[in-house]
Amino acid sequence: MKIYISGISGTGMGPLALMAKNAGIEVCGSDLNKGAIYDELVRAGIEVEIGSQDGTYLKDIIESGLDWFVYTSALPEDHAELVMARSKGIKCTKRDDLTAYLVEELGLKMIAVAGTHGKTTTTAMIVWTALKLNLPVAYIVGTTLGFASSAAYKTGDKYFVYEADEYDRNFLKYHPWLAVIPAVSYDHPDIYPTREDYEKAFLQFEGQSEKVIFEGVDEKEFELAGEVRRKDAGLAAVAVLEIIKNENKTEDLNDVRKILNSFPGVGRRFERIADGVYTDYAHHPEEIVATIDVARDEAKLRNKKGVVVVYQPHQNTRQHEVKDEYKRAFVGADKLFWLPTYLTRENPELKVISPEEFLADLEDVDAEVAELNDELADKLRNYLDDDYLIVLLTAGPADGWWRKKFAGLNVG
Repeated sequence: MKIYISGISGTGMGPLALMAKNAGIEVCGSDLNKGAIYDELVRAGIEVEIGSQDGTYLKDIIESGLDWFVYTSALPEDHAELVMARSKGIKCTKRDDLTAYLVEELGLKMIAVAGTHGKTTTTAMIVWTALKLNLPVAYIVGTTLGFASSAAYKTGDKYFVYEADEYDRNFLKYHPWLAVIPAVSYDHPDIYPTREDYEKAFLQFEGQSEKVIFEGVDEKEFELAGEVRRKDAGLAAVAVLEIIKNENKTEDLNDVRKILNSFPGVGRRFERIADGVYTDYAHHPEEIVATIDVARDEAKLRNKKGVVVVYQPHQNTRQHEVKDEYKRAFVGADKLFWLPTYLTRENPELKVISPEEFLADLEDVDAEVAELNDELADKLRNYLDDDYLIVLLTAGPADGWWRKKFAGLNVG
């Protein structure tokens, strides 16, 4: 079988391509730019065409024989590659169909981590612990991992740990052996018009799962920075213990806890890129509260004076739904720099909320409007020189700017 993935090098599609390749499927694909998983794909021997995606490369692939065209949710219906694949009668689906196919064909028991917040970290924690215990686990994590590839499968694996995204109702394609749900609150108004729609989707997902874990072991059992990270570790511990039980292994909670306490973190989830400099994917008020809690704990552990936050909101449509929830979301930060909203998949009828409007509603935080420029970089370097921890919160392109300005600095 030969599969083509459009948008192949991002964190949603790249890991899926890697697992499919490991499972013996011929995989290739294209992307406009080199995404976070690009280097892993190249190392795995997957052919990736970077460029315009005008259909020229895909046409050659189709002529040589193609069975399945898989595309990211970000692809518009009039995208040249999607239009071409459909016109040629190629099977076309989004990633959930391919993931479900792999699980069924390989006979894997799915451990699906779903929820508004905590999916990536909890999934990575399960993977980290399972690898340390040599459990027969395949996996896909929607980010880069410093300790392993972002996806893996080998002959003999029995379980599949998966970050099951609710966006585009992706997670409703699956019927997990075990579902792990860290937290549920309203998000993605472009897919779920109301909170009730969102909650119904999760109830359906729970009903499709053999067993669901909502509660983990006591967070006090862990030494990780931040209450939310300790809660994620508690959930991961329960999931790993379920695998151990099913495998009739002898490891117990003490073994699992010790491994989780050494968890190194993942890309874009409070990722340390230099001394005192971090980047995080948080873009929802609840995630922001949790990340600032982690940052304050980390600042204390590293003897920093305090925490400075740079925030880039994601999607104006979402901001209209969550604007009122920001009121006290940044309490605990010593300074906040608020960037313009990263606009994507927008409703053109909605007014774009300005940074000034957001700041007018905030309480108990010293905040100012900022742009991604040298002036902001200079201010942040001053805070670093004064021994503060600085963290960027974004699901958008500000992360690239941040890394160019601060990655590898020896400061603080």
